[in-house]
Amino acid sequence: MIFVRTLTLFCFLVVITVSCKTDTKKETDKTPEISDVSVENLDQELFASKSVQDVQIFLNKHPYLTPLYFTDTQADTAQLANHLFNILQNPGLQEFKTRIDTIIGDRTLNIVNPLKEAFANIRESYPDFKSPKIKFIITGFTGNDLYISDSLIIIGLDYFGGPKAGYRPDVFDYQLRRYQKEYIVPSVIFFLSNQYNHLNATDPTLLSEMVGYGKGFEFVKQVLPNTPDSLILGYSSENLSRTYNSQQDIWAYFITNKLLYEKNELKKQKYIGERPFTTEIGNQVPGGIGRWVGWRIVSMFMEENPDLTLPELMKMDNAMQILQESGYKGQRDEEN
Repeated sequence: MIFVRTLTLFCFLVVITVSCKTDTKKETDKTPEISDVSVENLDQELFASKSVQDVQIFLNKHPYLTPLYFTDTQADTAQLANHLFNILQNPGLQEFKTRIDTIIGDRTLNIVNPLKEAFANIRESYPDFKSPKIKFIITGFTGNDLYISDSLIIIGLDYFGGPKAGYRPDVFDYQLRRYQKEYIVPSVIFFLSNQYNHLNATDPTLLSEMVGYGKGFEFVKQVLPNTPDSLILGYSSENLSRTYNSQQDIWAYFITNKLLYEKNELKKQKYIGERPFTTEIGNQVPGGIGRWVGWRIVSMFMEENPDLTLPELMKMDNAMQILQESGYKGQRDEEN
C-alpha cells in the first residue's frame, strides 16, 4: 500500500519518451478504452449533515477515513464528528466550498476522465491492474491533500483551489504552485507508479534515487502522454526551460563533486529533497534538481532503447547501467 500524507513530501518508493526541454503537450494517436471506475463525492454527503449525529453516521459509513485520511487528527471519532460539524456550520467554509467547486469545475471531465484514461493505459502494460476507487472530499484542511493506495484514492479538493480559492494550505510559498487542480492527476499517477518501480535496495547512492525518480516520471509521461512536463515535475515552465538550457553546467557540477556515488542521506536530500532552490549549484537552479537529471538520464536511455517496454524499464534496478547506456553527459537533445 502506498500512503501519501501530503504532496509536499513528494515521497519516493520507488514508450516513447519526450525530453524535459519544453512545456509543450505531445499528441498521441492512441485512444484507449476508458474503464469503469467507482467515483464518490463524499463532500456532498458530508455537507448535507444537519447534526453531529449525521456527521457521526457519515464517519461510521466510511470508517476508512479516520485512519487513512484524517491522520493528523488526534481526536476519536466522536470528537472528530463534533469538530467537522462545527466547521460545517461556518459560512466561510460553505462559501469556500462553493468557490472550490467553481475552480475545480466538472470533476468527471477534469479529473476522473484523465485518471480513467491513465488507468486504461496502465492496464495495457499491466493487464492485472485494477482501477482504484476515487473519493472526493472537502473538510476545510482537516484531512490530508491526498491518500493513494492501489485500491483507493482520496482527493482533498480544498487543497487544490490555487490562488483564487481564498484559502490556501499551510505550506511554503514555493510549494503552493503544485496545489492546483492541474497537478492532481499526474501526482496520483506518479504515486501509483511506485508499485511497479523496482529499486535496488543494496544501492544507496544518489544516482540510484535519481534514476528511480526518473523512472517514475517516465511512467507518468507514458500513461499521460499529453501532460506537460512542468505538471509532472512540479517545476514552473520558466524553471523547466532554464534548467534544460543549463543542464551541461548542472551535470558538470554533479560529476566534479562526485555526487552520483554519494550515500550520505543529508547530502543526497540537498539534490532530491524539497527546496525552493539548489543553492549549492546556484540560486536559479530549482530544488530537487537530481530528480530532473534522473529523468533526463531515463529519457535518453529510452531513446537509445526504443523497443524497451514500460514494464521492462520499471523492472530495471541497475542505475549505473541505465546511465551508461543512456549516453547522457549533460547534452541537450539536438546534441545527440
